[in-house]
Amino acid sequence: MRDNRGPTTGQLEFLFSRRSLFIGGVQAVIGAVVATRMAYISVAENEKYRLLSESNRVNLTLIPPRRGWFIDRIGKPIATNRADFRVDIIPDRLQNSKATLGTLTTLLDLKAEDVERIEKELKEAQGFQPVQVAAGLDYESFARVSVRLPDLPGVSPRQGFSRFYPSGAAVGHLLGYVGTVSAEEYQKDKDPLLITPGFKVGKQGLEKTMEMRLRGKPGAKRTEVTARGKIIRELSSRPDTPGKPVQLTIDIDLHNYAARRLGIESGSVVVIDCLTGDILALVSMPCFDPNSFSEGIGRLEWKMLNSDERIPMLNKSLQGLYPPGSTLKPMAALAMLDHGIDPDEKVMCGGGYRLGNRVFKCLGRHGPMDMRSAIMKSCNTYFYAMGNRIGYDAIAPTAKLLGLGQEFPLPFQSQRYGTIPDSAWKMRKYGDAWTRSDTLNATIGQGYVITSPFQLAVMAARIASGHMLEPEILMKKRNSAPKHLPFPDDHLQVVRDGMDLVVNGAGTAVRSRLELPDVTMGGKTGTAQVRAIKGGQRGQGGARRFRDHGLFVCFAPVAQPRYAAAVVIEHGMGGARAAAPVAKDVLTFLYDREKAMASLEALEAGWGGGIEERMARQYAAFQAGQGVPATERSEM
Repeated sequence: MRDNRGPTTGQLEFLFSRRSLFIGGVQAVIGAVVATRMAYISVAENEKYRLLSESNRVNLTLIPPRRGWFIDRIGKPIATNRADFRVDIIPDRLQNSKATLGTLTTLLDLKAEDVERIEKELKEAQGFQPVQVAAGLDYESFARVSVRLPDLPGVSPRQGFSRFYPSGAAVGHLLGYVGTVSAEEYQKDKDPLLITPGFKVGKQGLEKTMEMRLRGKPGAKRTEVTARGKIIRELSSRPDTPGKPVQLTIDIDLHNYAARRLGIESGSVVVIDCLTGDILALVSMPCFDPNSFSEGIGRLEWKMLNSDERIPMLNKSLQGLYPPGSTLKPMAALAMLDHGIDPDEKVMCGGGYRLGNRVFKCLGRHGPMDMRSAIMKSCNTYFYAMGNRIGYDAIAPTAKLLGLGQEFPLPFQSQRYGTIPDSAWKMRKYGDAWTRSDTLNATIGQGYVITSPFQLAVMAARIASGHMLEPEILMKKRNSAPKHLPFPDDHLQVVRDGMDLVVNGAGTAVRSRLELPDVTMGGKTGTAQVRAIKGGQRGQGGARRFRDHGLFVCFAPVAQPRYAAAVVIEHGMGGARAAAPVAKDVLTFLYDREKAMASLEALEAGWGGGIEERMARQYAAFQAGQGVPATERSEM
């Protein structure tokens, strides 16, 4: 029979006491753990959580430093900074990119091209990398975004400074430009300054190579904010330390004039001080406007620059390579004198020089020519004969001594040093022996010979001064005077006399004689072929890319040379026609600015205005060709 009686009162009390004891023990252990953890947090980790709390309440912001200025030889500004209102997006703080970008488009009246660029950069950007929305804003636009910040997470409006180049495109190749730090650049040292919105670094030219001197040190600002990031008040700030200025040897007025004087041509002007080797002008046109890069260059403008056949992104002064043509004849004459050629010995020019079964043509029938008159008339026949006599292996060392085919220790990212060939070079390059035909071509600056405009200017300066001038772009005190070239003064004078006759005698550049009292210019014209001559073809017409280049090297005054220059006009069809007139006006500017400016203004009226006006028209035409509506073009 089953016993249905339940537990007794004693049994229940025993069970309850045991369970109560177990539960109480568990609670005591949990309480001890919690108390221990709380004690650890409040004592051992007090500093950590205090800082976290403070970081939620206080926002610490780096202030990008103002970039150091570039100034010219007398202290005139070449690159400065100006106040700038800008708006950026920080990708890793962005919550709804589509809605945020739509709001910004309305607030800032962004163009379709800008929106497309921002969307593309947001997809490609790393989380830390700011994406520029707009720069150079007026205060009203900046304020419209600032008051909407609580509704725009990830948007960062900033007031700071942006790079400004008063001369615009005239200094693009000289200074380069600045831009936002790339992910690869940040990964090198992970400096927080590099990802601060509004901070930019040098990307090309002197802006890049002088980066650490120009950068400066950032400031900082502490502000109290709400949980949604709204600023309550500024707590403290530390000012930035601006970068150090960089003084160049450039005469910015001369440089700007030379850039304008090149006008609608594509080419280069280099001017060097014959007393010191200072580079006074280093111009390459056409060029990009570095201010466009400071503000964030648009897709269409970038496409236009890269599709231009005149290659505006190439620094033609240092990286352009051209056959120097007859501008090398003064150098060749100096080498011939050094190897025993009598400057008064005459060579009969009947229109060419026969070598075996081939006749190498001259530009005319000059009759009897000595060295001075051969330079004056640019007689190929004379230089063929004398070059063949001594051989090009005797000429090449002089070319290198005068700076041709050389790279100079200048603070630029790259130079192209061209080629001054000789028999050993040809054997290494092609595995072939040097021929007499090679000598004849090289002696008149054709064949394998290629040089840069900068090297031609150095050559002219060394011939004019008689010294081994070392070109400089950074202003500094020189510890010693330049050494004299290893040539007798009378040899140098013969060459200078010939160059004097080119301009002031019956030479090839008489139309470019300086119209100045007591100041004369010596020089040498050059016409460089860009393709082989066939039949009566002379490279003086047809498609632009097949036309000859025009070159001119010069110095002034003839009696006591102070300035030397080289001018190269791509496809200018002749040195006398295209390059010498530019050199004439540039050297005139050094002695009579009013006269030079009057000449320039008359020319610019025929060209359709100055550099900025012509570039604006070119961009508008390119936009039209790309189908951009006229209303959008007029608003830009």
